[in-house]
Amino acid sequence: MSNVESGPVPVRCASTADAGARPAGEPRVDVLTPRDVPLGGPRAMTVRRTLPQRARTLIGAWCFADHYGPDDVAGTGGMDVAPHPHIGLQTVSWLFSGEIEHRDSLGSHAYVRPGELNLMTGGHGISHSEVSTPRATVLHGVQLWVALPAEHRDTARDFRHYVPEPVTVDGGAATVSVFLGSLAGDGSPVRTFTPLLGAEVVLAPRATVELAVDGSFEHGLLVDRGEVRVGGTLLRSAELGYVHPGPDTLTLVNESDEPARTVLLGGAPFEEEIVMWWNFIGRSHEDIVRAREEWESASDRFGAVEGYEGDRLPAPALPNATITPRRNPARG
Repeated sequence: MSNVESGPVPVRCASTADAGARPAGEPRVDVLTPRDVPLGGPRAMTVRRTLPQRARTLIGAWCFADHYGPDDVAGTGGMDVAPHPHIGLQTVSWLFSGEIEHRDSLGSHAYVRPGELNLMTGGHGISHSEVSTPRATVLHGVQLWVALPAEHRDTARDFRHYVPEPVTVDGGAATVSVFLGSLAGDGSPVRTFTPLLGAEVVLAPRATVELAVDGSFEHGLLVDRGEVRVGGTLLRSAELGYVHPGPDTLTLVNESDEPARTVLLGGAPFEEEIVMWWNFIGRSHEDIVRAREEWESASDRFGAVEGYEGDRLPAPALPNATITPRRNPARG
């Protein structure tokens, strides 16, 4: 998915190594609330963006999180994101309902469907389009980005599709679908360039589940549906709970009488400073300027998307200043 804001916020993200430590007792959890961002014109679908924001810019290498729907496609027109570029990142698409057609400059033509991972690597450069299909009456899911480390940020473009088998936990207290990394005795074969976790966790009504996790990871729990308590902190729908490194288990409690659906993200604290603007992740302001110029000049760096009916997205104007740092909170 593209960041189609007309004036995208420039973000220079520093290391999260000093993000904080676990206090005695319950894990330390910060609640991040989303902001609404329209995708496109007057009938635009609105997404809820929880990363990046002023309070936190990364969770591990996860650097971008859009949560959208349930969206009535008949009323909004659904998703129609024209071809647009990416560098220095991977896009992770995960749906709860609906269907999206994906085309990219690698030649991939695939569909994003509920419970199926689509992961696209835009290292040195890639472009793609995303359009909801006529079968998508209700569109509902998440779009996530992962920052690539310096040694892999110019890797070749790639696309992977994976369908995880849901795993039942604690006698039916939860169902877990692991699309990246490992959790609840299951693992994804899809390659990542830093240690990561990505999983959908659905909790039965009033259920409690304890999940073993990597204590060196930062974690983020995004609540799609219901109210879920992680440690002693209650998270409501659309909120993202950031769990500081330290705990080797996470206890999730569904406080509602209906199933609660969440997405659990995790990763080793990302030690590198990055610059993120529009759909680009680089290491300097100059990286961003160069990528924008090459997109606007239709450079071979990004290739071409075949099969999309319409023009590609133009790049917005750069800010009239050098991109300045925007850091995660210091250890508290």
